[in-house]
Amino acid sequence: MIHLGIIEDEGLMLQSIRETFSGNPDIEITLEAQTLEDALEDLTPEVQLTTLLLDINLPGMSGLRGIRYLKERRPDMDIIMLTNKDSSDDIFKALCAGAVSYISKKKASPPILREAVTMVSRGESYMSPGIARKVIEHFAPPDRSTANPVLTPRQHQIVELLTDGLSYKMIADKLIISVETVRDHIKKIYRTLQVNSKAEVIRKKLDGEI
Repeated sequence: MIHLGIIEDEGLMLQSIRETFSGNPDIEITLEAQTLEDALEDLTPEVQLTTLLLDINLPGMSGLRGIRYLKERRPDMDIIMLTNKDSSDDIFKALCAGAVSYISKKKASPPILREAVTMVSRGESYMSPGIARKVIEHFAPPDRSTANPVLTPRQHQIVELLTDGLSYKMIADKLIISVETVRDHIKKIYRTLQVNSKAEVIRKKLDGEI
């Protein structure tokens, strides 16, 4: 179950997002707000929240500024930014502050919203190739050709099993851990390797970069 929050000040956009996910048995909307101040007040410990759609420009405290306050409350929550402007600087700042993906409102159709939320729940990211490249270049070591990313022994096991074609459930069964634990490891693997998908992890493994 994905516990989804929405912080969006445009009423029509908020309604559209709500309708996109209504009736979906795997996604429950547990938080709605039109300002960050209201969201922080409503985000009590009892509220379950795993994924958040956050408008980058909000009245009062902006979404960009509010990321750190939200992450202080829920460090493991995945934040997807919503933006009217494809400003690479703002999007880049949001990703560096802790957001994992972004969606342009101009392209935020129901299928794209559903795909982005589902991808993020699997530990992947949803963003344009240009922004992804900028993030990777920023965090890349000085000599990328010789740098070897450091994975834990368990993460190496999971990479091996992904490369062998095993699903998350099959990996969980083989390692005697939960599927959620597998997803958590894979999220950390993506961040360490600076990739956005399982295919990129497998490519790095097959190319000898891991």
